Amino acid sequence: MSTAADTGQPLLTPYRMGDLDLANRVVMAPLTRSRATNADLVPTALHAEYYAQRASAGLIVTEGIWVSRDAIGWHDVPGLFTDGQVRAWSAVTDAVHRRGGVIVAQLWHAGAVSHPDFFDGVPPLGPSAVDPQMRAPTSLRSKPTVTPRAMTTRDVATTVDDFATAAANAMRAGFDGVQLQAGYSYLISQFLNPATNRRDDAYGGAVANRARLLFDVVDAVAARIGVGRVGVKAGPAWPESGLFRSGDDALAAAEYVADRLAAYPLAHWMLMGAMADLSATPLRDLGGDAMFRHFRSRFTGTLIGNVGMTQERGNQLLTDDLVDLVAYGQPFIANPDLPERFAAHAPLADPDPATYYTPGAHGYTDYVSLLPLSH
Repeated sequence: MSTAADTGQPLLTPYRMGDLDLANRVVMAPLTRSRATNADLVPTALHAEYYAQRASAGLIVTEGIWVSRDAIGWHDVPGLFTDGQVRAWSAVTDAVHRRGGVIVAQLWHAGAVSHPDFFDGVPPLGPSAVDPQMRAPTSLRSKPTVTPRAMTTRDVATTVDDFATAAANAMRAGFDGVQLQAGYSYLISQFLNPATNRRDDAYGGAVANRARLLFDVVDAVAARIGVGRVGVKAGPAWPESGLFRSGDDALAAAEYVADRLAAYPLAHWMLMGAMADLSATPLRDLGGDAMFRHFRSRFTGTLIGNVGMTQERGNQLLTDDLVDLVAYGQPFIANPDLPERFAAHAPLADPDPATYYTPGAHGYTDYVSLLPLSH
């Protein structure tokens, strides 16, 4: 791996994240690509090639990886809950490390944003029996979500342990750490969201209770692999669709979560910027870079900015000390050598959305780098 240093670009300067030395501040954001087209949901040699091609990123965060069979909510996404999956991920991490890369596993539970098709007709689990009114990408087509089965306290405890076990499996597979998916419309967000969490026990009601699952998971995973290897992806911005719309307590709830996260010596917090127009929501003041400006003072650890990033914006956010690292999603699809392109001020190739979730190498590993990759 080689990335030409450009001292005029903060993106290309090294960074130490906990005990990990990152070659630059360009992060590959988690990207679901639906290439685990096998019954056991194991990554393949194609996954190893894909991630190794992108090893010049300072940090790779994998696609979301299922923590259990109950967690599934998207077709052809790999898991990290069987020995076969652990062995297969080991080949991926080996390929990335051989090229000098750093890679962490994003741990994912779809919760109610899933479909009975994944569970032989049985509804998925969710915090309450409330349809989130979203869509689930099944193997046939995107289908509307249904009313889930409300999780019992035993289900909650099992789920917390599933995250911890998946984190331990990640370390067995050679990952450099994990990231907990606590954003978008997935399980942890479903607990945080008062519209989908109608519980009257210790996991519902006040924000401290709605956030309890997140911090139970953080604590359990930290106990298993060490808190310095744990990152979290979260933020107050939701898709602003279905039942995931910013309410009056959205900012206060996010500030509560940020303040609690700040008390942990985490590897990082990946803060998501606005994913939709917030101008007509209670988060109207957090559009653009205001999201990072607002939360920077509340979280003193490694902060990764995510959503809608360009080379220019990333460099400016770093110059203004609003973030420490910058995560790029779609640009990494068609530009496996994104840091090298930034260094050369080269134009970026455009990805083909028609191949985002299709099987095989086309639109996955056949994008061209500026220079041949060294082995």
